[in-house]
Amino acid sequence: MGIFSTILAKIFPSDHPANTDAAAGGTAASAPATTAAPANLPPVDVEAILAAKQASSGQTLNWKTSIVDLMKLLGLDSSLAARKTLAGELGYTGNTDDSAAMNIWLHKAVMTKLAENGGKVPDDLKN
Repeated sequence: MGIFSTILAKIFPSDHPANTDAAAGGTAASAPATTAAPANLPPVDVEAILAAKQASSGQTLNWKTSIVDLMKLLGLDSSLAARKTLAGELGYTGNTDDSAAMNIWLHKAVMTKLAENGGKVPDDLKN
């Protein structure tokens, strides 16, 4: 299971198509393809879920702009190596040694991919 698949699993219900496709080795975790939620499923409110996780964590994390804090909130390894792996999964073509630029891109890419997989994500978190 890739890092993005783990992010999906931490946010989306276990029976959501984004998770079931990723668990089966489907396209939800790969960068070019996404699995949109069926029209009859309500979108997963990503911001509300993450805000609730933050409230119960007791940590002060800036997950709305920081990929490191987002990964920490989800209980994931947020090391540079893990972020470089995630960047590879999501198709980052920039220089991974420029961690600041990569981190900004990663946060936006993760939020965009969550939206593409059936998440309700405010525009300010994707742009």
